[in-house]
Amino acid sequence: MQPSTAPVSLSTAPAPGKSWPRWHHRPRWPAWAALAAPLLLSACAQWSRAPQAPASTPQAVPGGPFAPAALQALRPEQFRSTVGSGADAQARWINDRTRIRTAAAQAMAAPQDGAALRELAQALRLVAHYRAEIDTARPALLAALPALDNQPAEVQRPLLTAAFTLYAFDAAPLLRPLLPRLAAPREFAIAAYALMQTRQPADLALIQSQLAQRDRDEPRLQALAQALATAQGVPQPARPPLADLLAIRPGYPVVFSFQRPGRQQMGLALVRQADGRFVRRADGGLFNIEQLALSSSGLPGTITLGNTPQGLFTIQGAGRAASNIWIGPTPYLHTKVPGEASVAEYEQRVPGADEPAWTLDRYRALLPASWRDYAPLQEAWLAGLAGRDEMLMHGSTIDPRYYVGSRFYPGTPSDGCLVAMEYWSPEGTMVHSDQIALLQAFTAQGRDRGYMVLVELDPAPTPVALAEVIQSVLDAEARTPGRR
Repeated sequence: MQPSTAPVSLSTAPAPGKSWPRWHHRPRWPAWAALAAPLLLSACAQWSRAPQAPASTPQAVPGGPFAPAALQALRPEQFRSTVGSGADAQARWINDRTRIRTAAAQAMAAPQDGAALRELAQALRLVAHYRAEIDTARPALLAALPALDNQPAEVQRPLLTAAFTLYAFDAAPLLRPLLPRLAAPREFAIAAYALMQTRQPADLALIQSQLAQRDRDEPRLQALAQALATAQGVPQPARPPLADLLAIRPGYPVVFSFQRPGRQQMGLALVRQADGRFVRRADGGLFNIEQLALSSSGLPGTITLGNTPQGLFTIQGAGRAASNIWIGPTPYLHTKVPGEASVAEYEQRVPGADEPAWTLDRYRALLPASWRDYAPLQEAWLAGLAGRDEMLMHGSTIDPRYYVGSRFYPGTPSDGCLVAMEYWSPEGTMVHSDQIALLQAFTAQGRDRGYMVLVELDPAPTPVALAEVIQSVLDAEARTPGRR
């Protein structure tokens, strides 16, 4: 759907010994990528906006533009991409490539200068999103690590994130002495996750010993301890019956997002109506769309800009991104975790004068009995305690052909959201939107409040398939009152 252009060289292949711990495969940029693909993978991060009006404006609907009736009236041809033209994308890439190279050179010349490292942090974010100029930025990042504990958290976090995402094995020798000197739980956890990728027993033991000296009740460190146990081969609890989970919160519509561990394969989303029946297509088959819950950093769900956590989210209507060109013009579903959302929002009621405080038991009570002790589904609770928010279900203005060769193709990673596929013509008009289909499936019975459940299925090298869940769907539907 994109015009053919002359290729633009963005970066070289990884150097010998270079690891791609999160991406695993380095796809070659196709000829059209520099013009057609946006500069960033992120769909949730806040970046500059290039607003464009919809190609046509739908008629006003009572209840506002995000009421269920208005969402039911949406059509792809009404929308134009917010990314801008191919020429805009080309100019943006040229500017950002210059910024990456300049920032890397300045930080390499002054590896402990705070201003230089802040600019390097922004450049590394561009490197991760473009997946280009990897070798250019590597020396500056590695030079900054030995004394990184002397920098504030806002500098530590993005540099450690880059180490995790792009340079884990190169950074490991520098992270070993640095790890004990990182005082903040979030930054310590990011460094530990990066070091954990070596899977060397000595590194796992170092992380274990450092965890023992820290507050194990801190949510990010709780999640780290669970991940460390998995890396050490501690047997993990069996996943409870999926049909039980599919019967969660009867009387409300629910989106179920099934993902793979590590999020390197495309996931699958289904929608259950408030009456307990799953949404069908016009031909009677189960409605389902592809959906990816992978962040561009690949960090776990309790970490800033990490993957979408597993667990139960509340859905509080729909909205539209006001300042984010990567989410695009299609409305999102507003998914929230505990803490970000109140108890009343989770219980789908009007708040009272004396609202109860959040507790783990209150969150667990919202889950089916067989799932209440399943630790992976408590990740959303921990993410809320850690302060994560704005992990939305939305579309994408990113051309999926950018990721040809990646295992998650045709998905487009975000900064912690759940992304549905959208396709755009060369002129910028929407030609297909799974996000619109999801919005309309969720609000088909006139309701826009409900839930989203994200759960990881078994590891596999393939995308999540309907065959993996369909029997559980039928079993859950068979429990619906009034059905035989």
